[in-house]
Amino acid sequence: MQRMIALYASNPEKSKGRLYFEERKDFRTCFQRDRDRIIHSSAFRRLKHKTQVFVAHEGDYYRTRLTHSIEVAQVARTIAKQLRLNDELTEAIALAHDLGHTPFGHTGEEVLNLLMKPYGGFDHNAQSLKVVTYLEQHYANWDGLNLTWETLEGLAKHNGPVIENIPIALMEYCQRHDLEFHTNASAEAQVAAISDDIAYNNHDLHDGLRAGLFTVEDMKEIPLLRKCFERIDKNYSNIDSYRGTHEALRLLFGEMGTDVIKTSENYIFDVGFNSVDEIRNHDQRVVKFSIGMWDDLKLIREFLFVNMYRAPSVVLRRTEAKKIVQKLFDSYLDKPEEMPASWQTSLNLAGNKIDLARIVSDYIAGMTDRFAYSEAERFNLSVSNQYLNYICGIFRDKIKT
Repeated sequence: MQRMIALYASNPEKSKGRLYFEERKDFRTCFQRDRDRIIHSSAFRRLKHKTQVFVAHEGDYYRTRLTHSIEVAQVARTIAKQLRLNDELTEAIALAHDLGHTPFGHTGEEVLNLLMKPYGGFDHNAQSLKVVTYLEQHYANWDGLNLTWETLEGLAKHNGPVIENIPIALMEYCQRHDLEFHTNASAEAQVAAISDDIAYNNHDLHDGLRAGLFTVEDMKEIPLLRKCFERIDKNYSNIDSYRGTHEALRLLFGEMGTDVIKTSENYIFDVGFNSVDEIRNHDQRVVKFSIGMWDDLKLIREFLFVNMYRAPSVVLRRTEAKKIVQKLFDSYLDKPEEMPASWQTSLNLAGNKIDLARIVSDYIAGMTDRFAYSEAERFNLSVSNQYLNYICGIFRDKIKT
């Protein structure tokens, strides 16, 4: 039995279509086809070896961009179903939202954006759109995945309207296929965005604790987390520390999702939306945390920033990652013939240095962490002995275990 969706949900039967027309050939909806194309894309597979916070070789238990995207999609489906939205579209946007991420996480993005400033800059959200509209080149009749307007809109605007400082990749695509950057995105895209927040707040606490960057006692200094631990201690008096910590973070995970559902349900009901366009043209986002939860999450983000994202061991790896990306960019810009044969056609069509730099940027952005590192070795680019010893030590530990 097909689930009934709300009037304000995105209806696949009323989709604005694809840039290149396709006849419906099977029993899947257009949003299901989008999701499936994303899962089978090369860029999605590469997320397996792209950093979330820790570099890929640091341990098999830490999140990567792939596991992060899967967790975001799980949260997004749950919220979307409860809000009577289209969970297929929500899942497609959630799975694709990080396809444009560079190697080495936000560190790679920061340095690539800096290097690309003279040539228009770099933005991973815009790059995600470029991946699915151009860089994935597998189909006979078009470049990209030829996704629906609704999925592309969600990728471009899931963080809100794009009005100022519009990235070049977005502007170029919008000239061919107007994604209406001035409006909010659908409620499905808003769910994908807030699910990203829920997922990383949860798993970064898990990963930081496993890495020894902070302790359970440190986490209990945060009021919301302290309440979660107190509830677990009350309900499970004899639980061991490992299971108790997992249950406390699981409780936090559920609290975040429940808060979004209740807050958003109430807001949507109070306003009385009757169409997806009313959602888009509303003066604010409709999928949101309560004010109290938002304040609690700000404390968690501050805690993670100080104790995890700026921890000395993480900063060391960030510094070396920046060097690798910068040196690869300079090397390819100087010797583009070193790039693979599959990129040479595009390089031959580059009319100026701006075109060349953007092609180099696309190539580097698509790299996995380990491929970027192997290319640095191929170019004999210097990486500090401290970092090399650190990497070698991890590989030795893996062999021992």
